[in-house]
Amino acid sequence: MKKIEIVLRIGVFGTFLGHGIFAYMRKAEWLAYLTTVGVPLKSAPDVLHLIGMLDILIAFIILIRPVKVVILWAVFWAFSTALIRPFAGLPIWDFVERAANWAAPLALLILKGWPKRFKDLFRE
Repeated sequence: MKKIEIVLRIGVFGTFLGHGIFAYMRKAEWLAYLTTVGVPLKSAPDVLHLIGMLDILIAFIILIRPVKVVILWAVFWAFSTALIRPFAGLPIWDFVERAANWAAPLALLILKGWPKRFKDLFRE
């Protein structure tokens, strides 16, 4: 199981690091996703920059010390960012092809044990 956990941690790390770098660099195509959820176009590049920094931080936390609350956030965030694509006018397949982005952190969370109590969220 430890080998599977390591592979999942590396996979989530790669996903969040790669997306984080693109967001940090203010990838132009992603601005539409933010405006879809109500972020003004003028503010979207700065918000995207902050999202990038957060994604990079999430990547390293999951690689080094995968605390359950951070893994849970990764599941929620990856699912949300995949789901926003059809709402932004892209085909549903843009959501479907990103299933691994949220399924890998979900598998990691299940492998580590779903948190049963609030304090379990802050444990590995």
